[in-house]
Parts: sequence; C-alpha cells; structure tokens
Amino acid sequence: MIIQNKKIFYSFCALLLGSIMLIHIVELTPVVSYAGVFIFSSLIFLFVSVQIFKIEFHIKHVYSLIFLAFLLRLSFVSSPVIGSDDIYRYMWDGKIQTNGINPYLYSPDDEHLNAYHSELLPKAVNFKEMKSIYFPLSQWIFYTGYQLSGESVWGYKFLLFLFELMTLGALILLTKKLNIEPKYLLLYALAPLSIFQFAIDAHLDGFGLPLILFSIYFFLDEKKVLSALLLGLSLAIKPVGLLLIPIFFLHEKGWSGKLKIVLIPLITFFSQFVFYIASTNPFEAFLIFTKNWYFNGFIFNLFNSVISNNQISRIFCALILIITLIPLYFSKQELLNKIYYAVLLLMIFSPVVHPWYIAWILILIPIVRKQSGIYFTAAGSLTAITIMNYQLYGIWKDYWFVLAIEYLPVLVLFYFELKGINIFGYFRQIKKERI
Repeated sequence: MIIQNKKIFYSFCALLLGSIMLIHIVELTPVVSYAGVFIFSSLIFLFVSVQIFKIEFHIKHVYSLIFLAFLLRLSFVSSPVIGSDDIYRYMWDGKIQTNGINPYLYSPDDEHLNAYHSELLPKAVNFKEMKSIYFPLSQWIFYTGYQLSGESVWGYKFLLFLFELMTLGALILLTKKLNIEPKYLLLYALAPLSIFQFAIDAHLDGFGLPLILFSIYFFLDEKKVLSALLLGLSLAIKPVGLLLIPIFFLHEKGWSGKLKIVLIPLITFFSQFVFYIASTNPFEAFLIFTKNWYFNGFIFNLFNSVISNNQISRIFCALILIITLIPLYFSKQELLNKIYYAVLLLMIFSPVVHPWYIAWILILIPIVRKQSGIYFTAAGSLTAITIMNYQLYGIWKDYWFVLAIEYLPVLVLFYFELKGINIFGYFRQIKKERI
C-alpha cells in the first residue's frame, strides 16, 4: 500500500511539473494558458501536499524532486513574463540609474527622459505617470539586472533564480536546526505559486524571502545583530518584516538586546535613503500606492462594499489588524507560529494581496506546516481569473466567488489551528465515532 501511494504521489508530482512545462509549448493566448495551468497545477499541489504529510521519503528522492522543480524554474529564465508587466518598471529603473539619473526624480513619461526611450521602454511600463515606488535596495537590484542583460528579462530572472536557491538554502538550514523532516521542503519547491510568481513573472518579493528566512535562522542561532541586519534589508524589499520586530523584541530578555532588535533593522532600512533624500522624496509614489491601490483583500472588500470609502475601509482594516496582533504577540504561541500567524493576519486584513504577496506565507510553511497556509498558496492561483479578464477584455475587478473560495477555508483552518485541532484528523475522528 505504501509503495502504491508513493507511485501515485510521484505521478502527481510529474503531472504538476509537466503541466507547468506546457506553458512553453501550448499554442493558446499566453494568459489563457497561464491562468488555466496555474489553477490546475495548484489543485494538484493540494493533493501532493496532503500526501507529503502521509508518506515517508528517502532523502535522495526529496532532493531529486527539488532538483527537477528548480530545473523547471531555470527553463523560464529567458521566457517573457505573462501575468504581470512589473518587470518592465524594474528594467526602466535600472536603465535610468545606468545613465546616472535618480530613479525617484522623474516618472517614465516625463519629457526629461525622452532621450532614453526605446521601442520597449518605457512603452511596456505600467503606470508611466507615476514615479518609482521601490525602495533603494530594490533599485540597486534593478541596476544589477540591467547591467547583466539590458532590455532583456534573463539578467533579472537569473538573479531571482539565485535568490530562490538562497531561499531553499535558508529553509534547509531551518529544517535541520528545528529537526524537521526534509520532505517538507517540497511544500515550497513544488508550489506553483513560487514558480509562476518568480520564475515566470519575476516579481521583486523573491529577493526579500531569503533575507527574512535567514533573519529568523540567525535569531534562533543567537546571532541577533546579524538577524536584525538581515531583517532591515528585507524591509527594503517589502516591509512585511515589520511584523517580526515586536515578536523578536518580546523574546529578548535584556534591554540591550531589545534595543538592538528595534534599532538595527530601522537604521539599516532608513540609511539606504541617504543617497536620495536630499534631491527628491523617494516615498512619494509609495505613499500614493498604499493610499489608493486595492486588490484581492477579503476583509477590506467586505468593509468597502458597505462603507464605499476606500480610506475609511483601510483604517478599519488597520485597526482590526493591530487589535488582533497584540494578543498574538503576548500569547504563549511558539515564536515561529507567532511569525506565521502575524503574516497570515496581515494578508487577511490587507487591501492589497497580489498572489506574489502570499509567497511570504509560503516560505514559512515548511517550518510551521500549517494547513491554512498550504490552502492559501494554492487558492491564490484564482487571482489569475482577474489577470486573464484584464488582459483579454480590459476588466480589472475582484470577484466575490474568488474571494470566498480563496479566504473562507483559510479562516476556518486558521480557527482550527488556533484551537490546536488538525481539521483532517478531526473529521476522521468524527467518521470513526459514527461507525
């Protein structure tokens, strides 16, 4: 029976990876293939994830699957992006810096930059009327990617591939330190979310993920200064790491250590702006984004459908997030659980939850092994419906059936996890009692 289960498991892994390979060869409208395969492979991933918990694997088989998953990622290194055009903003910012121009000074359509226009850039850039929203560390990565490949995707994607390898390395170190079976690394390596959002669409968040994981690792390894430094660097990719500062602060015993945990990340983050702050406001576009953008936020959409006021809805969500985080921070939950639930709560109450944002949940799954996160990373693929409709018909909107399918099971699983109940084991027990 065990052998048979393993054969089924490997067959589904082959189906998962093979279906994603179809994007290279299926002659459909790219976004249609993208949406269909993303959703289909994510459904397969749910089955594969359940089996990972049930089956024991030889370590060489685990690393063989990881090798194939990363080989698949590498196959997309020179492929065009499909679901998002964000990479062209990255390229543009890199190009402008290559020419010695502050990326926060002008928007891409500003006449001062007309001399740098090409057939691709900034024509392919979205929101050309806005200045860059990305923080300095991100800008330096954009510069490096442009130096490698110019107006081609491979340089930037190759850097992202290297950082995904770093993410895997951090997870390997964490699983060893925490005596977690290596098989759970597959929950990251095989996840279609990471393949679609980083290998295919090349989103910036992939650079921040290993930084926050190594920060957690070094915190557990009692290298607190290094941990705080890496946490500060992760903030310069995406400020998710702010959630970890109170957790680390409360776990430190002495006031000297507590101050370091707070000050080092903030100093690391804000010191990067010294190069830009004198000539421009590098936060200008970012503040516009945080004030006005919203997408795929379940609780936010509930509030906004009643209040019909974007700003008030944001305030309500922020207040509820703070109210729920405080008892979590002071709870008796283990440190890693606190980190996971804090990030999950952020996603639940955030006005903007692009699928690549969910990757900040995904990287924690191999070390906390929460069913809510596994489901969330799979259900995030449903946002491809919005992406497909936008590219085909120019309609960008949230769909309530997508939000319900995506979030309601997560909330149920979240509740059971807080109660310490394995929901699948719970239902099996009910079945036995009925028998």
